[in-house]
Amino acid sequence: MAKQTFLQGTLILIIAGMITRLLGFVNRIVIARLIGEEGVGLYMMALPSLFLMITLTQIGLPVAISKRVAEANAVGDHKKIKQIVSISFFIIACTSAIFTILMLILAPIIAKFLMTDIRTLYPLIAVTPSISIIAVSSVIKGYFQGMQNMKPQSAAIVIEQVVRIVFVYFIIKLLLPYGIEFAAMGAMLGVCIGEIASLFYLLYQFKKQKTVKVRKRFFHEIKRSRETLRQLYSIALPNTGSRIISSISQFIEPILVAQSLRMAGVAPNEATKQYGELTGYAMPLLFLPTFITNSLSIALLPSISELDAKGDRTLVSKRIRQAVRISFASGALATVILTFFSVPILNFMYGTANASKYIVVLAPCFLFLYIQSPLQATLFALDLAKYAMRNSLIGSVVKFVVLFLFASNPNFGIFGVVIAISTSVILITFLHLQVLYKEIGFSLFSTDLTRMALLLVITGTLSYIAKRMVLELLDHPFILIAVFIVLTIVYIFTLLALKMIRKDELKQLPWFNKMF
Repeated sequence: MAKQTFLQGTLILIIAGMITRLLGFVNRIVIARLIGEEGVGLYMMALPSLFLMITLTQIGLPVAISKRVAEANAVGDHKKIKQIVSISFFIIACTSAIFTILMLILAPIIAKFLMTDIRTLYPLIAVTPSISIIAVSSVIKGYFQGMQNMKPQSAAIVIEQVVRIVFVYFIIKLLLPYGIEFAAMGAMLGVCIGEIASLFYLLYQFKKQKTVKVRKRFFHEIKRSRETLRQLYSIALPNTGSRIISSISQFIEPILVAQSLRMAGVAPNEATKQYGELTGYAMPLLFLPTFITNSLSIALLPSISELDAKGDRTLVSKRIRQAVRISFASGALATVILTFFSVPILNFMYGTANASKYIVVLAPCFLFLYIQSPLQATLFALDLAKYAMRNSLIGSVVKFVVLFLFASNPNFGIFGVVIAISTSVILITFLHLQVLYKEIGFSLFSTDLTRMALLLVITGTLSYIAKRMVLELLDHPFILIAVFIVLTIVYIFTLLALKMIRKDELKQLPWFNKMF
């Protein structure tokens, strides 16, 4: 089986992530233009329920599989790998059946009493089959990640997005005449069909590239896997706690937002519209750089697990700093561009710039989110998942308290949600850094912090100048794209000049050595 280095694996995932993000934006544009802000609100209100059920179904296994497979593969223990995969499939099969049925039973209750909009029932029902599909896919992805082969997962997510876009368009068109709630259901059916296509591809690649025969003596291996099960759950349970906290937070958020805005005097339809603007228009743009940070995190976990098993804490710290630098570099450009150009970007994509006011406030705070992901992956890799769970719990509790206090106040309204999200993101990132400092003595060098600050100042200044120069022409898409291309080129040279991306790191990439 092909195996990539940390940066090679990261690059493969980044390229796939870039493609899927672009396709994801196409998908969101299609949905937004077909069903409008209210339809997007119904769609976004149903998604957290899916995320919660997926988290409960997976019970933290994907991360545990990646770590334990990486450790077993490092010493050539194929029997151990077989036990890990076999017991993981068995557990996922059981939990998928339980939570799929539970979702079908709870959907009417969630829609009527929690979401305060019965129309969310239709997308909730439509997305239910995705629970089992995504859960099975996650086991196979965890296996490939542990083997440090990122190509199958990368191809699978591209396939999923392409299939989703095609089916979303036609299904929404088909169901839109029946009402906005049926159109939102159509968007969810597109998600489900895309996940099915992705799963079929992963199953094909797993059968083709696996190093163990899973079906041979399947139940016999499960019976002998008690120690393997314990090792998996030493990581999976704390990870499950973190993910459950995050999913419950996402599940409760639209409910708390709806209730808080109602207390502030906002009508239900207007609350749904405002929440749709924030989560359907603003947040996807802010989350755009996370395809890079998530890629880093996926590749980072097995890499650090291997280094930690060898006791090389110096190289562990070096690898973390490397990931943080790249994560910050990927987010800084997006932060500056969104801060200065959110209005023309939103107008170009969605035909409305109502969400611009949210982006301007959230964009600087999301710099902390971009470096949070590799920090959390490091905590999992070092068997410090319990601290990640604790930090997530603290961040969620603080977010809900701040959200209720501000969103229920008529003077803040939906901006109370913006303040709550920003507070939670910053707090969790600092808590992760504090744990790593305490446990392994990790901290960012002052030179790294200085370079980060200079990168923001230089990029921000250039973006401000560019905006002033072409202010009257920003309504033209080609002018806007040309400005972004120029800023990106200058940004890359700035990264190299400040040594945010180093030549010795680039040399690890085969294509760089061939070119230079």
